[in-house]
Amino acid sequence: AGKTTLLNILSGYTLATKGNISINSISMLENPVKAKSQLGFLPEHPPLYSEMSVHEYLIFCSKLKGVIHQDRSEHIEELLIMTGLKPVENRIIGHLSKGYQQRTGLAQALCGSPDVLLLDEPSSGFDPGQMIEFRGIVQSLSKSHTIILSSHILSEVDSICERIVILHHGEIAYDHLNDNASKHKQFFVRISGEAGNILPGLRNLPSVIKVKPILRQEVIEATIYTQSELCFEKELFQFLSAIGAPILELRPVYDSLEDIFMNITALDRQDKV
Repeated sequence: AGKTTLLNILSGYTLATKGNISINSISMLENPVKAKSQLGFLPEHPPLYSEMSVHEYLIFCSKLKGVIHQDRSEHIEELLIMTGLKPVENRIIGHLSKGYQQRTGLAQALCGSPDVLLLDEPSSGFDPGQMIEFRGIVQSLSKSHTIILSSHILSEVDSICERIVILHHGEIAYDHLNDNASKHKQFFVRISGEAGNILPGLRNLPSVIKVKPILRQEVIEATIYTQSELCFEKELFQFLSAIGAPILELRPVYDSLEDIFMNITALDRQDKV
C-alpha cells in the first residue's frame, strides 16, 4: 500500500519523485537539516548497535541529535524513565528482549525532544503483554507529540489513533477521525406495523440508500443505509408519525475498522477468486 515508503519520504530518508514535504512549515527540500531536527523516526527495524549498552547508545544518539553536554545526562534520564528502560539501562542491547529493543528504538527517536514522531510498525513481533505496555507508552507520548503511526494491526490502530488513514494501491482510500460518529451511516430500526405500508415509505425517504429488512409478525426489523444521519432521523420520525406506526427501537450501527478495511479491499479479493 505504500506505508513504509511514505514514512521514509516524510523522514527525509527517501526523496519524493514530486511534491514537497514540510515539517512544522519547514521544507524538507529547502532546509532538510532543520526539517529533520523536528522529527524522531522509529523504522520497522530500529537502527540499534547490539554491542552497546542502552545508556551508551542513548548518549551516542543524543550527540547526533545535538543535545548539549550540560543537558545530556538529564535528558537521557528522562528518556529512560519515559520508555521504561531504566531497569535495563546498563545491559547490552543485543541481550535484550524484543520488547526492550523496541523501547530502545523509541528512546532514540525521542532524543532531542522532536515535535513529530514517525513510528513504522512499532509493535511488530510483540507478544500481547508487550503490545499493551508499548501501546500505553505511545498513548502517553501523544499528549505532547504529534505521532504518525503505520501498522497493519487494525486493532492497535483503532485503540491508539485519533485519526485514521487507509492507503490502498498507494492512494488514500479512507481518512476520518477515529470516533463513532464518523464510522456509521447505518441504523437498525424496529417498527410496529404492516410491512406493505412501511417498507416502501422507508425506501423512498430522501436520505435512504438501501433498506435490508427482516420481517417478523407485526414487527419490521431493518438495517438502513443512509447518506446523512441527521436528515434520516428527521425524515423517519416525520414519516412514522404521519402513518401512525410506533417505533420500537432506533440505534446506529457502527462499522469496525476491520469492516471498513474489508469493504475497501473487497474488489481485490474478488479478482483473486
